[in-house]
Amino acid sequence: MNESMLVLTRKAGESIIIGDDVRLVVVEVRGDQVRIGVDAPRQVSVHRGEVYEAIRKANQEAGTPPNLQEFGKLIPKKR
Repeated sequence: MNESMLVLTRKAGESIIIGDDVRLVVVEVRGDQVRIGVDAPRQVSVHRGEVYEAIRKANQEAGTPPNLQEFGKLIPKKR
């Protein structure tokens, strides 16, 4: 956890507002799990942290240039 992170305490049914148009609502607390509802405009991407990291990693790998030496091995040599 980041030292400058804002940490808020909420009970079920209470909410947190981010900016003008994102609302997080604590829907349910059961044991060590918290269900959170997110009310945000469609253009705002909302992902679980582990899903976001997987997407970010896949995007980085897709943007990595191919190994041209390995690609060259696939092309038959001219005689």
